[in-house]
Amino acid sequence: MAFSVVATTALVPSIAGEFALSQFLTGKVIWIYMLTYGFAALIYGPLTRTFHARRILLTCSLLFSLACLLTAGARTMNTLFAGRFLMGLFGASVIPLSLIYIAHHTESTNRGKSVGLFFSLAFVSSLLGLILSGVIYWRFIYLIPGIAGILFWPLAYFYLPNLKIDLGAFRVRYLEALKDRRIISIFTYIFIVSLIYHGTQQWLGVYFSTEYALSQFLISILITLTVLSGIFGEAIGGFYADKIGRVKTVSLGLLFMILSITLLALKLPFLILAVVMLLWGLGWTFNHSGTSTMLTDLPEEYVNEAASLNSSVRFIAGGAGAGLGGILMQKGFAFGFTVFLVCLFLLLLFSKRLLVNRN
Repeated sequence: MAFSVVATTALVPSIAGEFALSQFLTGKVIWIYMLTYGFAALIYGPLTRTFHARRILLTCSLLFSLACLLTAGARTMNTLFAGRFLMGLFGASVIPLSLIYIAHHTESTNRGKSVGLFFSLAFVSSLLGLILSGVIYWRFIYLIPGIAGILFWPLAYFYLPNLKIDLGAFRVRYLEALKDRRIISIFTYIFIVSLIYHGTQQWLGVYFSTEYALSQFLISILITLTVLSGIFGEAIGGFYADKIGRVKTVSLGLLFMILSITLLALKLPFLILAVVMLLWGLGWTFNHSGTSTMLTDLPEEYVNEAASLNSSVRFIAGGAGAGLGGILMQKGFAFGFTVFLVCLFLLLLFSKRLLVNRN
């Protein structure tokens, strides 16, 4: 799932060129995936009360692979959008079920490390996709996970373990969960920070292309650096979440993001841009690992809903952020960066009120 997610951001100029469309129109391949993913994620956590998690993952992984092949072979933009829609629909199963596994099988004092390791591995996959996006034809970024998913599916069938959860009637507890103020406040924070992050991140490829006239290779390199730092950021952030607390880890991530956007709004040499991208990746992943670990600490009766809400809120906010970012960036990248920078400052001021007593 992770292989093509970030790479698509870097590929927007290349896809737009092949289909002879504007980059802002082609950018819809980003948010159509994210919004679909966000809404679909809501079903998978509660679904594990009725069907074995193993069965759900096996089914969704196979269908996701087929959706990748559809995207890779798309000859019209409508087909490409359809493929990305289906990728979001079936790929949304992975993160909620993985967080449920961690919540049920890991001690509270080690959950941050487990969450960090899981997302670090996802970043490794994203990094590989990004590196290849700069040197191979864009369709291969979807063809590779499609073929790999089908080839490795038999291994998953024989070795993927099951969750030791008693099955029963399908039941959704979102209304019950959202009555808990802790859950409402943490997801309010997650929505806002995700919207700001993706409102910036998803247009970096276009920014570097239009404002710096960089080649596809250099664009991929810069965005790759955000993923490279994310590999370490998730692991370090998870470690800090266990050692210094969830809230302090999240606040440190916010400070890194604020500094990054401040520098990004300036006209900088390529090497300094590279450092900014590393810092930006660290800021986001400290936030991500810290808040994701908070969710595994919630009461057990709400963990399934919280795990699904985590992916849902992040990707719905991400899709909305990508759309909002497109509107703001068309008015000027400096304007868009300034708006998101102000929002980050406000979020830092209110973050402790939203997240306090969650560590």
